[in-house]
Amino acid sequence: MNILYEDNHLLVAVKPPGIPVQADSSGTGDFLSMLKAYVKEKYNKPGNVYLGLVHRLDRNAGGVIVFARTSKAASRLSDQIRQRLTAKTYLAVVYGCPKDRRGHLVHYLLKDKQSNRVSVVEAGTPGAKEAVLDYEVLESREVLSLIKVELETGRAHQIRVQMASLGTPLYGDVKYRDLGERNRNDLALWSWRMEVEHPVKKERMAFTAPPPNVYPWNLFRIPSC
Repeated sequence: MNILYEDNHLLVAVKPPGIPVQADSSGTGDFLSMLKAYVKEKYNKPGNVYLGLVHRLDRNAGGVIVFARTSKAASRLSDQIRQRLTAKTYLAVVYGCPKDRRGHLVHYLLKDKQSNRVSVVEAGTPGAKEAVLDYEVLESREVLSLIKVELETGRAHQIRVQMASLGTPLYGDVKYRDLGERNRNDLALWSWRMEVEHPVKKERMAFTAPPPNVYPWNLFRIPSC
């Protein structure tokens, strides 16, 4: 377990790629259950352990994720996210390089629950949700580019779909652009930094974790903070 921070109200950890945040139909181990077991053992807690999931990461993405250790903390953190008071910064490796080195993207996304795919649709499409992000190209090498993404909204598959809409799909994303990768754990999407207000202390807190030093991340100079 890579634990970045823990107290009576928060638990902040680094999720490895390839592990679902919570149990799904695959029946494989999930990160939430692993962390509950960690808390139960460390603090010798009887019975069930409460750990509130307030935001998500794609199964094949990794990085910083924040959990609540009480229902009150979960409610307050969820309110922050709903009101867009948190700050989420991702790193991603994409094929090619966007035409503009910096960009502000606004799309309307529609999720097909049956296929678990998300599409860009016209504004006003029933069921569509607005998706907003800012990106910056940090570095380009060969056919790949490292980008930093600031999320304003947290829609399903948002970064993957919006970057693919520019013609620069994420490395390893076999769902939205199959370019030959077959290891589904290779999705180059990383929750690099998350900033929240502590639900009790009311202090602004930031948590950062670098992606693993493996391909394609090791092609680039990863920001230190």
